[in-house]
Amino acid sequence: MRNDFFQQCFKSQQLNFITPSKAYPYLQDGVLLVDLRPDYEGAGKIPDVPNLLQIPYDEIFENLDTIPANEIVILADAVGLRSKEVLIKLKESGYDLAVSMAGGLVDWEKEGFPLIVDLSERLTGSCMCQLKPREKGTFKKGHAK
Repeated sequence: MRNDFFQQCFKSQQLNFITPSKAYPYLQDGVLLVDLRPDYEGAGKIPDVPNLLQIPYDEIFENLDTIPANEIVILADAVGLRSKEVLIKLKESGYDLAVSMAGGLVDWEKEGFPLIVDLSERLTGSCMCQLKPREKGTFKKGHAK
């Protein structure tokens, strides 16, 4: 699986990147996705994949023991900037099988891949000062629209 997986990646500055569409089948087969977004960036939406670990990027090095160094790991943040920074540091720490999701979870959602959405996190209001929750604490599982 490793050779096949890395054939789906593209290299930039000696780092491996993968698009959401190329990553999706591997994530469905159990490859670990590490969601690096802090809670406030997720807006109540998490990717619906079998093997997900949520660690904010600024806490990643306190939690390295939860990330397997000898397995393929896909790092994702909102748009792919922080995941690249984390990838560089992980590579320096010996995580040679880690890759970054190009376009991040914004592209994941835009391309219609499955999400679990906490509807209580959706906001409504005519300006920032009037934002309030739209719905009461319910979850919706499905594909991004």
